[in-house]
Amino acid sequence: MRPGQKGRLAILISGRGSNLQAFIEACASGQLAAEICVVISNNPAATGLDRAAAAGIPTRCIDHRDFPSREAFDAALAREVALWRADLVILAGFMRILTPVFIQPLAGRLLNVHPSLLPKYPGLQTHQRALDAGDQEAGVTVHFVTLELDGGPPIIQARVPIIPGDTAESLAARVIVQEHVIYPLAAQWHIAGRLQLTEQGACLDGKPLPATGIDYRQEVA
Repeated sequence: MRPGQKGRLAILISGRGSNLQAFIEACASGQLAAEICVVISNNPAATGLDRAAAAGIPTRCIDHRDFPSREAFDAALAREVALWRADLVILAGFMRILTPVFIQPLAGRLLNVHPSLLPKYPGLQTHQRALDAGDQEAGVTVHFVTLELDGGPPIIQARVPIIPGDTAESLAARVIVQEHVIYPLAAQWHIAGRLQLTEQGACLDGKPLPATGIDYRQEVA
């Protein structure tokens, strides 16, 4: 990417696209020096496709049910992403477990957001699991995608307190506000050339990040 040139994002969704909207707004405000070149969904009924179209963003649907295997679907998805020459691929509520067929060609250019303070609670029902464990805080992690499910190196985390009377729904509502802040921020670091995935893990400005990523409460840049 040439200096001063906007980065190109491909965003993958399966549902309503709330994180997609955060990226649309970050690009429009200039907070994120990028353009969304395509939004792709595996779900033809995803309302996020309408959100993208309303913003003038090209959309594509590759229905995973049309393929005989995960690998066949992932190969088709990888071909579509390659057509758009994206600098960075953003998983934004993309509800598919990806295989090496898709992940390996995009190593270091594939980000995900997970609604827990990884390595705690990979997988589903993260908020209820935090409540059941009696945790005092919950949160969200942006991380690189690797072959380990929800196990790629964390980049940045944001924390929210768990308050008396919280339900999984009330906790999720506070966590998602932080998702919408830190996910575009991590993408901007990558687009600006500051963030890389190395053999040592995630690095920002050439320095290895902590095992759980940057704590957003301490982030000022």
